[in-house]
Amino acid sequence: MVNAATDEQLLLDYLSGASNAFEELVRRHYQELHQFVLRFTNNASTADDIVQDAFVQMHQSAANFDPTRRLKPWLFTIAANKARDYLRSRSRRQEVPLDAQIGAEGESSQRFSDLLADPGTGALEEMAAEETRQSVREVVDQLPPNLREVLVLAYFHRFPYKELAEILNIPLGTVKSRLHAAVAEFGTRYRAMIEARSTVRHSAQTVDETVR
Repeated sequence: MVNAATDEQLLLDYLSGASNAFEELVRRHYQELHQFVLRFTNNASTADDIVQDAFVQMHQSAANFDPTRRLKPWLFTIAANKARDYLRSRSRRQEVPLDAQIGAEGESSQRFSDLLADPGTGALEEMAAEETRQSVREVVDQLPPNLREVLVLAYFHRFPYKELAEILNIPLGTVKSRLHAAVAEFGTRYRAMIEARSTVRHSAQTVDETVR
């Protein structure tokens, strides 16, 4: 069985005249790249445009790519830059449709990786999971863009620190400190939201029992 060509080899093949090699790169990465951009723009049409522009730029810059490096972080860097340009062009803050659910059994055992687990884990029943996803979306919406960005790249797209540094164009040490700050900020805001909702529900229950 012949092993599939790497992304880097496909780009070299494309530069050598194999047009189908570029088509294969698009097939491999379009969906994940689109999901990444969609989390920032909250607009499928805009995400389509940005992803297409990213592939066009990859085509235009292919000859300058260093084949000793990984292609995927380079492609995400292009898309991230275009998404940032789009966000800067808008006057209002963007909504982030972040579909995730919490898989921890109790607050004391919660970790951020649990909070941002894949929605398909089935750890919670459907109604509770939907409420949790909405809570996560609301909290991530409130994060500063630089913290939101590093969370999405690290926990949804699983980029290691070194590649995060490349995509975000920041030092490795800054990646680690920013991710730590993002996790801490998310945790603080999430706990505050849950506590506030618990207080409201308790108050409503007390009122209801008094009325009865």
